[in-house]
Amino acid sequence: MADRPMITGILKITFGTEYGCCIVELGKTRVLGQVSCELVAPKMNRPTEGILFFNLELTAMASPAFEPGRPSELVVRLNRLLERCLRNSRCIDTESLCVQAGEKVWQVRVDLHLLNHEGNIIDAASIAAIAALSHFRRPDVSVQGEEVTVYSVEERDPVPLSIHHLPICVSFAFFQQGTYLLVDPSEREERVMDGLLVIAMNKHREICTIQSSGGIMLLKEQVLRCSKIAGVKVAEITELIQKALENDRKARKEGGKFGFAESLPDQKITALKVEKIPVDTTDVEEKAEEIICKSEPPSDVSGKPVVWAAGTAQIGEGAGNAWGELEESEEDEDEEEVETDLLTENHTVTAGATKKSSNGECIRIVDKVLVRFASGVMYRSCSVG
Repeated sequence: MADRPMITGILKITFGTEYGCCIVELGKTRVLGQVSCELVAPKMNRPTEGILFFNLELTAMASPAFEPGRPSELVVRLNRLLERCLRNSRCIDTESLCVQAGEKVWQVRVDLHLLNHEGNIIDAASIAAIAALSHFRRPDVSVQGEEVTVYSVEERDPVPLSIHHLPICVSFAFFQQGTYLLVDPSEREERVMDGLLVIAMNKHREICTIQSSGGIMLLKEQVLRCSKIAGVKVAEITELIQKALENDRKARKEGGKFGFAESLPDQKITALKVEKIPVDTTDVEEKAEEIICKSEPPSDVSGKPVVWAAGTAQIGEGAGNAWGELEESEEDEDEEEVETDLLTENHTVTAGATKKSSNGECIRIVDKVLVRFASGVMYRSCSVG
């Protein structure tokens, strides 16, 4: 085994405006935790204990590898590991959730949503679950006979849960049959690892659960060394959770700003505001003349600046009939040919008539508009002169 394990990942905990809501960022992996509660009937075999339920969801929003529909094997394995880590370790005093023995108890539900998957889901999910449970407050209740009264937040302050300890999962990835050890593996590292060891522990160095997967054979010394590393990591994470809870408590008490929106960096897009920069225009004319003198004319010069386009009135040589074909009623009319010089004589023409000049130029009148196609000159008149 390598002398020193590689430890990666930066932990960030942010609480929402409501109690029991938090976002945990472990590296680039993001998990949203939300705790809710309701009054339900207790289980038959445990009439004086509340119910603690965990649900971890992996959606396609976190990674394209997750498909909606039936829960995958990974989801089932992670939910079972969370239940062994948090519920079976008795970190929550479930007897304090009893309202009426055998009648009504609090059912606390912890919903975990994976927002972004970059590896080590179980560590981020366990931190989000225990942080959300520590931050959660249930409504206060009173019992008079068989009548149970649930008070709102305005009537009475909500009551925090009774938490004995904070179990946290720490994952260890093994490479080359246990030669190399890596704490907090990323998504790419999980693809090529030989085995995975998950240890759930609290700050008192009490192991809550341990699970090995991948089919790798581990020595006793390797497991003991991983447990020592997990004890150090769990103590650091527990201290960070307590600091985050204390900061949120102070902000709420002092009336400061708190919530997800306040934790975001203050970066605003000001597209409508442009800084005014003075422009020096003293020697613009000199620079313009210098550029013009140095510039070279284009290689290809077109002698005909106007390009013919069908269906438009055209000015230029060789334009053809730019007004389109004549209507059927106009085609039936007799065409009149005039062998006169248009430049010396005046003639009155009608719409639809066609004339030829002595030099072979063709003139057609369409809707009282006279167009000479050979030269491209257009006359807006009913007479030719």
